[in-house]
This record gives sequence, structure tokens and C-alpha cells, in this order.
Amino acid sequence: MSDASVFGFVCEQVEHATSLSQLEARGTVRLALKAAGIDAKVVSPEQMKVVLGKVMPRELESRGCENPERLCQDIADRMAGRSFAAAGASDSPEAVFARLGGA
Repeated sequence: MSDASVFGFVCEQVEHATSLSQLEARGTVRLALKAAGIDAKVVSPEQMKVVLGKVMPRELESRGCENPERLCQDIADRMAGRSFAAAGASDSPEAVFARLGGA
């Protein structure tokens, strides 16, 4: 899973584990990151683990999700041992040229 961002991974996990739609799950994760002062485009796995432990449970609880602390811990556990695309790597000049077929 080295091509996926940590943001995308967490959003998918929230969507699958709750009744939130894809858009709602992504918005919830974005709001949690914003509350922590972190941009979703540059969040690192380490930062996401802190957000999952400190901020995300409140966001999920406010949306009526059951067992938000356990859900966040499960997601953090699933993150362990995975490698993610470097934060902001998709917007690097090399990545842009690669998508355009220039590299």
C-alpha cells in the first residue's frame, strides 16, 4: 500500500467501519486534521496517529459513531507496518511531470 496516502487510508477505514458516506468520512477526517492544525495534503503517519488518539474520537462521537476510541485505535493499529506515499509527494514537480508523461 505504498502508493496510498495516510489520509486516504484513514478515510477508507472510517467509511467502512461506520455508517458515514465517503464524503462524510473524508470531511470528518479533514475536520479532525484542521482542528489539529494539520493539512490533509501533508499529514504524516505519525501525525495521523496523534490525531486518531486525541481528536478523531470526538469528531466520530459527534456524528453518532459507536465506540469512537476503539475505532480510532483499530485504525492506528492497522496503520502499523504499512508504508504510505510521502506527504505531499503527489504534488512534487517530479510527480506532476510523471503524470503528464514527461518522466
